[in-house]
Amino acid sequence: AVFFVFIRPISYAVGATELTIDDCVLYGRILLVSLPLFMLQNSFQSFLATAEKPGFGLKVTVFAGLTNVVLDFLLVYVLPFGLAGAALATALSQAVGAAIPLFLRENDTPLRLGRPCFDLRALWRACCNGASEMVSNLSGSLVGILYNIQLMAIVRENGVSAYGVLMYVDFIFKAFFFGYSIAVTPVVGYHYGAQNHAELKSLLRKSLIITVLVSLVMTGASVTLAGPIADLFVGYDTALHDMTVNALRIYSVSFLVFGFNIFGSAFFTGLNDGTDSALISFLRTLVFQVAAILLLPRWLDINGIWLAVTAAESLTLLVTVSLLAAKRRKYHY
Repeated sequence: AVFFVFIRPISYAVGATELTIDDCVLYGRILLVSLPLFMLQNSFQSFLATAEKPGFGLKVTVFAGLTNVVLDFLLVYVLPFGLAGAALATALSQAVGAAIPLFLRENDTPLRLGRPCFDLRALWRACCNGASEMVSNLSGSLVGILYNIQLMAIVRENGVSAYGVLMYVDFIFKAFFFGYSIAVTPVVGYHYGAQNHAELKSLLRKSLIITVLVSLVMTGASVTLAGPIADLFVGYDTALHDMTVNALRIYSVSFLVFGFNIFGSAFFTGLNDGTDSALISFLRTLVFQVAAILLLPRWLDINGIWLAVTAAESLTLLVTVSLLAAKRRKYHY
């Protein structure tokens, strides 16, 4: 409610210009209305994984995503709703993702919706253990604001457009690691709680192997497909296209690194070590990245912005490896 009322001055404060302010306000207000549905959709994914129904959670997510795609086409391309149509498509897809599990009454899982019993101590511990995920999202927003401010100062709207393309690719690639981390966290917690030390070691080893292989594939794909991706999004402008290709190829180096940090944070969350999990998230998404965004452009101009994520993730990897080595005996992995 607060952001809905004050979204115009807030948008100006985080970098909107006269050219973009009306779009920011329109798009933002529609998404703010659907925010509770977005929260429900994400919460149910964790519940379904814990209830041993990750497949059903995947189906809900895919169906919600397809709803977004279809409604984008209908409300933007077929019907003349423009930006409002894009925002409505996102909001309605979140409603679908929240509604399906919400009305799941009788089912074959241990998950049952009923009268809540407020265990404040358990809720507090859950909030503390989830602090790393909260830090990641808050930091992501702040870092996005800093990127926009720096890009507007150096290359204006073209830089923001190129950054938007990077974020699409980045989100698609990171989705794998975030999805894997969400799924593996309850498994880590189960084996740790049951003192299945051999299983915990095996899970860590296999997860690291998967991360290495996927990181290599992602990096190779992003470098190879930089041109076609830029054509798809910004092929209408030669200068913007060339900037985007260069940005993608520089930014792609970060794909070699960030999977290890995402998994490392989730691994400590599964061990109920919210402090170390939050430390990894806090460093990779805020401290190191903010420092890189502010400092690297002074020496490398626009390329410094594209390298900021790689620098931040590389520094965080050193911390992640150190924590995994230091806590190995304590958690028996």
